[in-house]
Amino acid sequence: MDPLSDADCISLTLMAAAMIEMGDGAQLRTWTTGSVIPERLPLVMMHGGPGVPDYLAPVAEMVDDLCLVHRYDQRGTGGSPWEGEHTIVRHVQDLVSLLDAWGHDRVVLMGHSFGTDMASYFLLAHPERVAGLIQLSGPFLHPWREADLAARRVRRSDEQQARLDELDVIASRTDAEEIKYLTLSWFTDHADGARAWDWALAAARMLRPVNYAMNTQLNAAKKTDPLEARVDELRELLPPGAVIIGGAADTRPVDALRRLGVRLNCEVIIIPDAGHDPWLEAPGQFGAALRAAVKRQSQTAADRSAIPSRTGAISGRPVRLPHRGDAGHGLVQVAQRAKRADGVVWLIGGPPDARCIACGRAQMPVDTGRPGAWCC
Repeated sequence: MDPLSDADCISLTLMAAAMIEMGDGAQLRTWTTGSVIPERLPLVMMHGGPGVPDYLAPVAEMVDDLCLVHRYDQRGTGGSPWEGEHTIVRHVQDLVSLLDAWGHDRVVLMGHSFGTDMASYFLLAHPERVAGLIQLSGPFLHPWREADLAARRVRRSDEQQARLDELDVIASRTDAEEIKYLTLSWFTDHADGARAWDWALAAARMLRPVNYAMNTQLNAAKKTDPLEARVDELRELLPPGAVIIGGAADTRPVDALRRLGVRLNCEVIIIPDAGHDPWLEAPGQFGAALRAAVKRQSQTAADRSAIPSRTGAISGRPVRLPHRGDAGHGLVQVAQRAKRADGVVWLIGGPPDARCIACGRAQMPVDTGRPGAWCC
């Protein structure tokens, strides 16, 4: 861990839990940990599932000395009870509402498993609010499912597979049956055979009840709006320094992550001997990779040349900038990127209501004397 002086931190928050109300009245359970550090953007963690509550507290503990860290139970799970139709649009809007409630214009997003899909959909809808992106164990784009199922079957004995099949067809399982069913389903996520069952059993006890309706609805929504068809758009919007981190021994094929990294022009880090939850099996290697990514992407102004844009701007050339506008729809305007004599990059000639793409501040006067410039 990096030592921090008292001057480095504005405040320290120790496991602050809060309920935050959404526009439709739903209440989401959230946690905030870590330190508010000058020149560091907050990190928001998005758990997987879909249909289980947050489980990323151990991951947050690895980095919450570096920046402020937010986590939450997605609506319909854990401490965020809700009944209704689950859509990707609704869950994306939930994160918009959370960012507004926390007072953040821009953040670094970190998704795990299905959370990487949600982080991707959020980036597509609101690129102006995503300063960095860290994807853990996903997203997996087709084809990958057949290889995953085959690898899981290898890790289960014939007896285990038969019992899983028996439990799968039971419409209403007892509590003991549900724990057994989830454990049999999840222990194959781990490469360490000696500890896989205990890890899965602990998760089965902690993450119940699973919201199976949410799981079905959101997986169906992914097929309606597949990320496979939006890779080019994702590449265009991807923040500088974005990274995918996966486990070499995940049953989901790691080659799928490598292929996606090539298509996105994104760094991919594969942790040896780790499964779907690499912080469990390789905490040292995973923690080092995660901390490096958080340090790099949470910096707000250290590297003024790495400003995200839709067209990969070069100094002096036109760039297309997403801005929130009155309705927050990611409207696109055109501005000019130029360097001042002191090397600071400015964006000139955009709309009067736009915000700085690097730090989120509204338009402000600059010493160039030209109207319509931004501070970063």
